[in-house]
Amino acid sequence: GLTKPGDVDHFTRVRCYEAVLNKYPAATTAMSLLNLAMRMAGPREAVWHGLIRKNHGCTHFIVGRDHAGPGKNSAGDDFYGPYDAQDLFRTHEEEMGIEMVDFKHMVWVAERAQYEAIDEIEDKDDITILNISGTELRRRLQEGLEIPEWFSFPEVVEELRRTRPPRSNQGFTVFFTGLSGSGKSTIANEVEKALNRMNRHTFLLDGDNVRHGLNKDLGFTDADRIENIRRIGEVAKLMADAGLIVLTAFISPFRAERQMVREMLPEGEFVEIFVDTPLEVAEKRDVKGLYKKAREGKLKNFTGIDSPYEEPEGPDITVNTVEMSPVEAAEHIVRALGALK
Repeated sequence: GLTKPGDVDHFTRVRCYEAVLNKYPAATTAMSLLNLAMRMAGPREAVWHGLIRKNHGCTHFIVGRDHAGPGKNSAGDDFYGPYDAQDLFRTHEEEMGIEMVDFKHMVWVAERAQYEAIDEIEDKDDITILNISGTELRRRLQEGLEIPEWFSFPEVVEELRRTRPPRSNQGFTVFFTGLSGSGKSTIANEVEKALNRMNRHTFLLDGDNVRHGLNKDLGFTDADRIENIRRIGEVAKLMADAGLIVLTAFISPFRAERQMVREMLPEGEFVEIFVDTPLEVAEKRDVKGLYKKAREGKLKNFTGIDSPYEEPEGPDITVNTVEMSPVEAAEHIVRALGALK
């Protein structure tokens, strides 16, 4: 069932289990799946899992390190100790009528070409101990690095790579923000062209293709502007999940709404780009005549005139369109994205 965000999804886990089962004689193993989401209750959940398995006819149950643990608390410390779940299960296993198989912290001993429990190795100073943590595994998957055969079966690694492709094949969101007339859409178009030449799949969301469709029911009040960006964030998240690089070009005047979109996306998948253009320059350009209408009072709640624009305090990338042409700005952004991704 479902686990905590960031974990390997349950469909991939089942495919990995199937790959492992294929390594054993057919008559010796069977897989039984229980459609149960994790509660991250640690030791208590281990006991609960044991009771459920007992009721389904199991005689033994494997309890791992930090079984069903929620990770770290707000202070950055582990919420439970690594063997708290095993200790609680051991206390109640006779009453439950199911025996625990405790799973220790296993490491690979190169000289003996086998896994051994770290607590049981007596000659640690004389051997080579290898281990890949969950964090390191995710890093290797994201960056397309080698995962050694001693770590897992190649078939399992192949399944994991399908779910977590390297960063060069992952989707993310490039979020342009700036005043009307700053050049957001023009620069975003140039960035999209450059990414397409690199064989990356992209999609550009801007006011013209969103305000006339998805968000045509919204106006320009502060509340409607926030809802406009919230919907854009949700759409961008879905597209990025499908592997697209999503470029969004909207004024997005408020810091809080931009932070809201950042928090919707997994860490590292939101890149904020500030298209820095002074108001007087943007107003002088005024290609659509919007500033003129706003100055004449014909257009209300216009950003920069009678509605504020809050500049980003720590954007991932900044381009100054007074000093750069759209093509130069796009080249700078693509180079910066390469460094970030």
